[in-house]
Amino acid sequence: MRFLVLTTLLLCAGLVPALAQERPRVVPVETLDLTRYAGHWHEIARLPVSHQRRCASDATAHYTLRSDGRIGVRNACRTREGEYLAADGVARQVEGHPARLQVRFAPDWLGWLPLVWADYWVLALDPDYQWAMVGEPGRRYLWILAREPSMDAMLFARLKAAAERMGYDLSELVVAAPLHGGQAPGDGEDDAQTP
Repeated sequence: MRFLVLTTLLLCAGLVPALAQERPRVVPVETLDLTRYAGHWHEIARLPVSHQRRCASDATAHYTLRSDGRIGVRNACRTREGEYLAADGVARQVEGHPARLQVRFAPDWLGWLPLVWADYWVLALDPDYQWAMVGEPGRRYLWILAREPSMDAMLFARLKAAAERMGYDLSELVVAAPLHGGQAPGDGEDDAQTP
């Protein structure tokens, strides 16, 4: 009996390092110029989130710089019935981390509560600010955004691969916009901020 208990403990001890393997890190880009990031973005793809469950098409995000240093956020989309839905919020940069933001859609008077703020990290970014990939460290949320309402299929594949390298499960990824053509390998790849 003592041998059985000792053997079981040794086997379990051997499994602990395998189970404790570190997941890949979710890493934001190093720099983010909010002036260039501001403006209109189209959602190309996303992981399903409850607050977008009614969105069927034309999902967009619009960011504006506010005089208080924060960013105004308007997310909008159309339902299957054609109804226009919009949600207004505010974002703030995390001090010392330019590409780590926090966003909230709760009323201003609740802004002091930490739980109303959600992480919004820019994980990949075009040098010309024409596309971006946004997520958060828990890997529950992911958006691929572009200034245009469609995206090159090869670029989309590269962004998906970058997300997967960070440990995102993309099996439920919702592609919300058309993908087109093919970009020659190397076009614009080297300058982009991707992990």
